[in-house]
Amino acid sequence: MWYVIEGYDGEQVLAKRQAARAAHLARLQALLDQGRLLVAGPCPAVDAEDPGMAGFSGSVVIAGFEDLAAAKAWAQADPYVAAGVYSRVEVRPFRKVLP
Repeated sequence: MWYVIEGYDGEQVLAKRQAARAAHLARLQALLDQGRLLVAGPCPAVDAEDPGMAGFSGSVVIAGFEDLAAAKAWAQADPYVAAGVYSRVEVRPFRKVLP
């Protein structure tokens, strides 16, 4: 089943985000390689493709897991959690309808 994982950035965490980015992307690449990643990306803190020093308000990942517990465990093991980028993470089931 698909699960949406939303990580919400804390205050003034752009440097932490940049430091943990490679490890974060490696985990997403692993999901992609396994055919389990629907979409993933950051949410700019301002209305711009490149938010510059404004940074990001968080990230969204939609990926396949065997159950909610597995999705939550994967989310809590994210390098952005360990680095203190995310102030909170929410995980819930997702049903893809379109396209």
